[in-house]
Amino acid sequence: MPTDLPPYLEPLGDGVHAVDTGFLRDGFDAAYLIVHEGRAAFIDTGTTFAVPRLLGALDALGLSRDAVDWVIPTHVHLDHAGGAGALMRELPQARLLVHPRGLRHMVDPTALWQGALAVYGPEEMARAYGTLVPVAAERATATHEGMTVQLAGRTLSFADTPGHARHHHCIWDATTRGWFSGDTFGLSYREFDTAQGPWIVPTTTPVQFEPQVWQETLRRLLAADPACFYLTHYGRVAEVPRLGAQLLSMIDELVALGRAHQHRHASKGERHEALKRGQFEIFTRSLAAHGCTMERDAIAQLLAMDLELNAQGIAIWLDRG
Repeated sequence: MPTDLPPYLEPLGDGVHAVDTGFLRDGFDAAYLIVHEGRAAFIDTGTTFAVPRLLGALDALGLSRDAVDWVIPTHVHLDHAGGAGALMRELPQARLLVHPRGLRHMVDPTALWQGALAVYGPEEMARAYGTLVPVAAERATATHEGMTVQLAGRTLSFADTPGHARHHHCIWDATTRGWFSGDTFGLSYREFDTAQGPWIVPTTTPVQFEPQVWQETLRRLLAADPACFYLTHYGRVAEVPRLGAQLLSMIDELVALGRAHQHRHASKGERHEALKRGQFEIFTRSLAAHGCTMERDAIAQLLAMDLELNAQGIAIWLDRG
């Protein structure tokens, strides 16, 4: 293992490396590079702007571009898959493995771009996400529940994992007994770690939040008795039973919050602000119980985008009935 790795590349053991994509801030968005017997796979890619770091990770580990066999976005939200097309253009031997509901959006990202544009607006799209590059159809394959692929003899298995998004799958690495979970196992920012360990929270971003389905998915993942989860936001977490119970409980709290505000407000704008305030109170109470002594303003700053997008996702779920 080289000793002079770039600061955005973190070895996690057993050939797994976290690549900080630099999206929004340090320690917010990770792609993962698995290396085994000289072959490699990327799981999640970050945005198009992350591609130089992903290629730099290969260079730092002494791997050629044609050593990469697989590029695997967990789902097609742009902080996970926005860079997939640009990355594939640099990796001549790689194939893209994507959930069947996301396959068409990787081959023709027009609808994906328009959907994100409606949420973020043109200025933020250009600033944060860059251009979406299509993936050639012959280089992309849809996954399915129970599907397995090999990385030089290392088995990666796929589970269909709706709840956060219907186009989400998780990847089981038999070597580490870990799930690469995208957003399905929530968010856990290292700034909130305390002596009690990591803290975790659901992400209910638009537009396919389905709480009951999500809880069923989580119980399936937990039934595999994983040693760890590899989160896109952010990093490897263990203490799986405690975090799983916290995540399931907090989904219930967000559901109760949404239902309490479903018909209470004169406008959707008022409801949106109430959902943001209610989430913040749930999260700050949970953090205080977790031993976090961070000031409320600092917590609000770290969670600002999540509070905004979660409120949108909860509202869409409420309006869907």
